[in-house]
Amino acid sequence: MSVAPTVPADVLRQVRRLELRTRRLVDSRFAGDYRSLFKGQGMEFAEVREYQPGDEVRTIDWNVSARMGRPFVKRYVEERELTVMLALDYSGSSQFGTRERFKGELVSELASVLALAAVRNNDRIGLLCFTDRVEHAVPPRKGRRHALRLVRDLLTVRPRGTRTAFTAPLERLGRLLPHRSVVFVCSDFVGDDYERPLSLLAQRHDVIAVSLSDPAETELPLVGVARFVDPETDEVVELDTDDPAVRAWFTAQVQAEETRRRAVFTRLGIDEIVVDTTAGYAEPLLGFFRARSRRAHGAVRSTARGGRP
Repeated sequence: MSVAPTVPADVLRQVRRLELRTRRLVDSRFAGDYRSLFKGQGMEFAEVREYQPGDEVRTIDWNVSARMGRPFVKRYVEERELTVMLALDYSGSSQFGTRERFKGELVSELASVLALAAVRNNDRIGLLCFTDRVEHAVPPRKGRRHALRLVRDLLTVRPRGTRTAFTAPLERLGRLLPHRSVVFVCSDFVGDDYERPLSLLAQRHDVIAVSLSDPAETELPLVGVARFVDPETDEVVELDTDDPAVRAWFTAQVQAEETRRRAVFTRLGIDEIVVDTTAGYAEPLLGFFRARSRRAHGAVRSTARGGRP
């Protein structure tokens, strides 16, 4: 099943608490940053015209320029409102956390902040929760009532799958978005099947990757021989965490995966926000907003791990 058919009173209380907590952040810390982040991103194509001094190089239409023998640029008309889509990984690894909260709890709060920020700016906001399939999807709409419905859904989704796969869910996401939109894809991006579906999605939309992590996923604890269970496949592995060779191997694997992930995002021109369960999401999100609003063009790699919200 996807979402609980009835909403218990305790869930409604959680929704209210989450709204109050995240609304304070939106009102006191994110005001002004959200709109400046996406300024000029919600655009509809209007026409092609000849290049003029002062035009941005990134607006050049290279195909038309090659045919005409001189540079032409694409012109766009800014939409009055944006469409923001939240794509959240609800696989087994989202229920992992060794400190105060799981990765899934962290991303639910981050998603609530983005939903309320969108409502504040009269933008449309939608939701897609996925594992190796689409678990729950809500088309983008406007309004506080709709945003609170999404917050409720974040707390009540009951995923059927445990593994992660990106192809089918992101294809479904693309079908939900007929116009250019801002898409936050929140996942730990463990695996090797996300590059192509992200590439296809980024051809039409402004895609932002929110990479989730926990300290225990990047550094082995010193506890001797330990048994580790993969939360997505239930595979069991025993490791001697005191063995220097094992620790070196683990560190190399983690670094290789991180390097590969960042290389993929750089290649695709996708911005990344890195969030972990110890530092929270407020400072990384604010840092990303401010860095991106300052840049002229290109991608930002916002990896700061600031204090908890």
